[in-house]
Amino acid sequence: MNTQVHDHQNASLKMQPFRVDVQLHDLLQKPGATRPLAPPPPSAQPEKFPEPVFPQHPELLTDNWLPQDEHGFPENPYKRHWTASQVLHTMRGWMFPYFKSRLLPGDFHPIIAYLFTEWKCNLDCHYCWAFDNRVKGMSEDTAKRSIDWLHSTTCRVLALMGGEPLLRPDFAHKVVYYAAKKGFWVYVPTNARLLRPSVIDRLADAGVATVNFAVDTVDEKPGLPKALNPVRKHFDYLIRKQYRYGYTVFFNMNICRTNLEDIKQLTEIAHDNGIATDYHINESPMLNQPHFKHLDENSTYITKKDWPRVDALIDWIIEKNKAGYKMVNSVKRLQDMKDFMRGQVEPWSCRAGQNNVIIRVDGTLAPCFPMYSATYDWGTIGHHKFKVKQLDEMKKECQTHCFSTLNHNLAYCYDSARAIKWILKQAGRAFQGVSGSFED
Repeated sequence: MNTQVHDHQNASLKMQPFRVDVQLHDLLQKPGATRPLAPPPPSAQPEKFPEPVFPQHPELLTDNWLPQDEHGFPENPYKRHWTASQVLHTMRGWMFPYFKSRLLPGDFHPIIAYLFTEWKCNLDCHYCWAFDNRVKGMSEDTAKRSIDWLHSTTCRVLALMGGEPLLRPDFAHKVVYYAAKKGFWVYVPTNARLLRPSVIDRLADAGVATVNFAVDTVDEKPGLPKALNPVRKHFDYLIRKQYRYGYTVFFNMNICRTNLEDIKQLTEIAHDNGIATDYHINESPMLNQPHFKHLDENSTYITKKDWPRVDALIDWIIEKNKAGYKMVNSVKRLQDMKDFMRGQVEPWSCRAGQNNVIIRVDGTLAPCFPMYSATYDWGTIGHHKFKVKQLDEMKKECQTHCFSTLNHNLAYCYDSARAIKWILKQAGRAFQGVSGSFED
């Protein structure tokens, strides 16, 4: 099997344009092939979102302290109170769809969907191929029909994706408002450059459930513009307002060869502010991305010489996890990063295309994020074409090149005994949260 393409002694060496084998790559990206167009709207007039009501909760807009803002103790910075309605909302987002997916006939029962409202970005992180500023964002018609279709399935978790989802903040507000009104648990990732207080107020008031705060460094570095200090005021406001509105925040960090000490600092900042962390290990594109301009001579790629330093960082993160720091990653998954970095990944029962789905800006479907650029026809909103046989055959190869945290957690949780154990663990704390991460 192909190992990690950045497993080189020198980061300036020319890189392979993709990591899966040639046969699978050619199947997924047929030369000259184009994806099917999204189906036309059912009526002559494109559908529109209802205009969001703002504010729905005017009493929460004040900067004065409110009783709901009470949180944390010196011995437990994560301490906060979840109301019965907030607990039920989370159950309806995650737990109920999970059990429905286990009980209902058929193979396509999505739990989470990634709605790519944008494929443009306002930053240029040198490891990131997931944007192309020539591509127009999702239309209101496609977004609304996507949410309506997802609502007809088991899916009740909706993640806005990009690019940068907040490039059009009014559009993001409409999507969050509409999805939340339909009972979705809504997830918004962002590099936070556009996450101004006014935007935070609108997303929070609309019903956002969690904010994925993507950050790689404390101060900007070459090739790593997602830094905390330039948006520290936005971060502080976001943290302060989460308790009254009932959303959560976590840091999403990508481990690169040039930010190892920053990852430690950001981990401690997250802990001090009572929020969780999510770690990724830097990787090059799985499929060819002709628009990606940083494939070669990329200073962020981890080289063989960096392995000991990265190993030491991972060990440090694991110790923090065992000490009670809240993390999306389990200890086992963190340990697996070392093998992934060395090109040694075992199949892990991926559920992509069965329990999760991505919707591209044009309304076409794919099973997972690395397959965004594939031209293979998996269908369009309302008309999926996912076949387990094709997915399983594809995953024999692509799983060994993939380190998706959420998809791995979904696969790991797709075990009744583990799921029930986790629910009982949460119930033992009156669904007020637990430290550490999901694992046996």
